[in-house]
Amino acid sequence: MSEDRATALARLAREASNCTRCRLAPGRTKVVFGTGDPHAKLMFVGEGPGEQEDLQGLPFVGRSGQLLDRLMQEEIGLERDNCYICNCVKCRPPGNRDPQADEIEACRPYLEAQLELIEPKVVVTLGNFATRALLGTAEPISRLRGRVYGFRSGYVVPTFHPSAALRGNPLVVAQMRADFVRAKELLHASEPPLLSPVPRQVQPGLGTSPTGSRPSPSPSRLL
Repeated sequence: MSEDRATALARLAREASNCTRCRLAPGRTKVVFGTGDPHAKLMFVGEGPGEQEDLQGLPFVGRSGQLLDRLMQEEIGLERDNCYICNCVKCRPPGNRDPQADEIEACRPYLEAQLELIEPKVVVTLGNFATRALLGTAEPISRLRGRVYGFRSGYVVPTFHPSAALRGNPLVVAQMRADFVRAKELLHASEPPLLSPVPRQVQPGLGTSPTGSRPSPSPSRLL
């Protein structure tokens, strides 16, 4: 690769700042591309920006982000500067609605490029949309979490979106903590973990098989 990761990510962020690939572009304040260490071994992928993220241009800076930071520090021992954080879609859906399938697909090359450049060992997917997109399945997060899945040359650890924990269910917080501990163990593991097969309610996306085979299309046009 002719340019280093930080430079390549910065170039992609500039490109994304002018993106008009989907219907979300006209309503955004700022594109929320991603933030963190370009060489991170741990990557968090959420669904899309909220109000504060749209205003600041940074992912997970509202109440959900505060919870994410706390769990990351308490259960993994890392600050957000030590990992990389991004979303499936880079523009805020109106009214904080769920991102739609074609919007996720329009943003897919950017996420593909982030994954390719950063090469994380562990990806923690936050909520249904990120988990389904990376694993290529339509199964709900409640069935997918609590396990480890092969992804590219590393692993995916699905967990709930922090916003689900903010609704006051202590069980969700406890399960998120357990998933974060699982991610920490993978970061430091010297032996391959036991991988779970992905339930095959197939959904188009960024998924891969537990063998680590790569999806298509390639993000090479962005790299």
